Amino acid sequence: MYLDRVRAAREVQKKEKLDALLFFGLPVIRYLCGFTGTDGVLLMTESESVFLTDSRYKQQAVEQVSADRIVCYKNKFPGLIEELKEQNLVRVGFDAEKLYVSDFNVLTKIADEQMEWIPLDEPLRALRACKQESELDALRKAAALNKAAFEQVLPRIVPGVTERFIALELEVALKRLGGECNAFDFIVASGKRGALPHGVASGKTLEIGDLVTIDFGTRVDGYYSDETITLALGEIDGKLRQIFDIVLKAHDLALEAVRPGIEICELDAVARNYISKQGYGDYFGHGLGHGVGLEIHEYPAVSPRTDALLEEGMVITIEPGIYLPGIGGVRIEDTVVVTADGCEALTGIPKQLYQIETV
Repeated sequence: MYLDRVRAAREVQKKEKLDALLFFGLPVIRYLCGFTGTDGVLLMTESESVFLTDSRYKQQAVEQVSADRIVCYKNKFPGLIEELKEQNLVRVGFDAEKLYVSDFNVLTKIADEQMEWIPLDEPLRALRACKQESELDALRKAAALNKAAFEQVLPRIVPGVTERFIALELEVALKRLGGECNAFDFIVASGKRGALPHGVASGKTLEIGDLVTIDFGTRVDGYYSDETITLALGEIDGKLRQIFDIVLKAHDLALEAVRPGIEICELDAVARNYISKQGYGDYFGHGLGHGVGLEIHEYPAVSPRTDALLEEGMVITIEPGIYLPGIGGVRIEDTVVVTADGCEALTGIPKQLYQIETV
């Protein structure tokens, strides 16, 4: 598994004419060599891979890491530069998105003045874009926990409970079912707060007539689930029902449009244009979705600004929304994998309107 991934990374190294590649981001380090700790650097040259970490992770690295050598440093950046100098590595590429400017300044201060640092973004982002079957298995497991947890918690979503209560119930259910951690701070936005796309659960009490948007996920074997449902507490205002139906239709149209070879901006436009034609284009401000894998948000961004093509094996979210200030909002989200002739939904909660009966 790791050999194929390392081979792909070396293709980037060869194309960019680099002596070495340095990886600082923990998700890509895990992807390339298996390390799950919280500190380390992966150095890749044409002939070998070297994982560098400190004494806290020495034994863990021995047990987990697939690399030609494991090096323990006492001080991270001096130890790394020492390794580069010993191998006479001059032209060094690195994952620029994952290295703080302050750390980069320290590195270049310690390094030989002749050393050339090449920041890389897009070529390295694409390494993890298309998922292997083992990755899809983990993503399916995480998504299955979402469905199971939601089914457990649904009977407790009633008028009088708070948004934080729902978020906590979901968190507990997911962890009891085997989830490693929350994918993010769960969004539970009810009533007027539904107009907040990132309305993290608050102390607001749910009321009859509210639409409630719940965006949540967990992690299994390092891979994340991400799913959003919007439900109704009793009868809702006609305008709220209207925007729900519009968002659901936009969501379904986008799912039908997913296929290899479509421009990502074109996919975004399928949902965006439909919402605009219904008169709500000004109330759908975010992109249609994003990649999901070892990070909850990763390449590719599904937005009007992304002109890359969808490829078989990419895992993305489809999550259109309408947010009306002072009234409420709706978002509906599934995570899907691009297949040879369309897509497969990984998430499994039905997206029709749940209308919870109230007494």
